Amino acid sequence: MKLFFLTMCVVLLNGCLGMPESVKPVSNFELNNYLGKWYEVARLDHSFERGMSQVTAEYSLRDDGGVSVLNRGYLEAKSEWKEAEGKAYFVDSETEGYLKVSFLGPFYGSYVVFELDHKNYSYAFVSGPNTDYLWLLSRTPSVKPEVMEKFLKMSAAHGFDTNKLIYVEHP
Repeated sequence: MKLFFLTMCVVLLNGCLGMPESVKPVSNFELNNYLGKWYEVARLDHSFERGMSQVTAEYSLRDDGGVSVLNRGYLEAKSEWKEAEGKAYFVDSETEGYLKVSFLGPFYGSYVVFELDHKNYSYAFVSGPNTDYLWLLSRTPSVKPEVMEKFLKMSAAHGFDTNKLIYVEHP
């Protein structure tokens, strides 16, 4: 029975580290350029950010070589700020935009950077383990129209339902 439970846990946890078939992580990823504060510009809805505006993510180096993650957002319904601290580690190579992130102990989910402004690291398109998870992150609270257009076209081509996007408010 213990072996069955352990096997199921491994299968379930590894299932969260996949990515949509059409999505490939960026190469030539440079973590030091990615560190710092990012604004969430658009996302698909999910329970852990539902009703939030002014969402940001801050990434910094951990002593163990991983990445500290601090997500912050304003929950309108309760008029309060919410924070979630997590950790992330590269799945394959440190030069590939494919990380596993955890906010709940040993449970990890995929964080796949599939498009990135390699020159200035000013925007990133991020997926989770499947097409239910999608984010447009930017160093500023908004992006140029051409970046938004690229995000919408590329995301739709990869199978994400861009009609369900939430555009995050940043007053």
